[in-house]
Amino acid sequence: MQLIEENKWKSLIESLKTDFNNLETNKERAKRILKERIIEAVKKNAVDNCGVLFSGGVDSTLIAFILKKINIKFTCYSVGLENAQDLQFAEKVASALSFDLKTKVITLEEFEQIVKKVVKILNEPDVTKVGVGSVVYAASLLAKKDKVNVLFSGLGSEELFAGYERHLVAFGNNNFEALHKECWDGLINMWKRDLDRDFRITKNVGVDVRAPFLDVDVIKTAMSIHPVYKIDKSIKKIIVREIAEDFGIPKEFSWRPKKAAQYGSKFIIGIDKLAKNKGFKLKRDYLQNLVDVQL
Repeated sequence: MQLIEENKWKSLIESLKTDFNNLETNKERAKRILKERIIEAVKKNAVDNCGVLFSGGVDSTLIAFILKKINIKFTCYSVGLENAQDLQFAEKVASALSFDLKTKVITLEEFEQIVKKVVKILNEPDVTKVGVGSVVYAASLLAKKDKVNVLFSGLGSEELFAGYERHLVAFGNNNFEALHKECWDGLINMWKRDLDRDFRITKNVGVDVRAPFLDVDVIKTAMSIHPVYKIDKSIKKIIVREIAEDFGIPKEFSWRPKKAAQYGSKFIIGIDKLAKNKGFKLKRDYLQNLVDVQL
């Protein structure tokens, strides 16, 4: 899948914007159509012998579950430092749902080389980008070793279904209109924050990353649904979790709380350890030093 230019991405998202006063409020109809669109998007991007960036979260589990249902041969890939929560949960989900899973426990020494490579690719010291990017890079390398050239990602789901803490902040005291706007703003801004990062990294490895949640029809459908079905005071991404459960994914997995990739993999802890080992108090200063060294 090709990455379009940032201005074209922003124009595309702007063209899809929906009027808050005309959103779908029939929950069952919304779920039925959204389910169809997600299945279609996965089918559209599926090829035999593909991979899934797999954390054991609801998004990657849903993608893998659909691939299995449509009889596509695939492998799930999960990486992390020792005792990483995502590795543990990925193994639990894969075992329960009979997914083919490959994992790699990464040592701090191996992680240091990954970080250096990711910093070189991105050429910036952003801690979150390097943390998440290191997950994408390490998992992509695993897939490439298996001669897997297409890798599915759950990218986009957090923006569509209000999965970040900032969505909860925007929601505040039942301010659904502010929440809806925050979802649109997040979609517009994710090119610079997420898309550019993941596409540059996977291109460097030689893997084609595909994000079914960012299919135009999925975006249009998801963003036409009233956000009352996306979030409440304690739970985010409600509607996609309900869809996952409707598919037959056990509740334990469908409703697993969000764990950001850099935390679920423990890579954020790894960056902190590397920084301290090199005499830096701040993770960003350590990464900035890597940028400077590579200039």
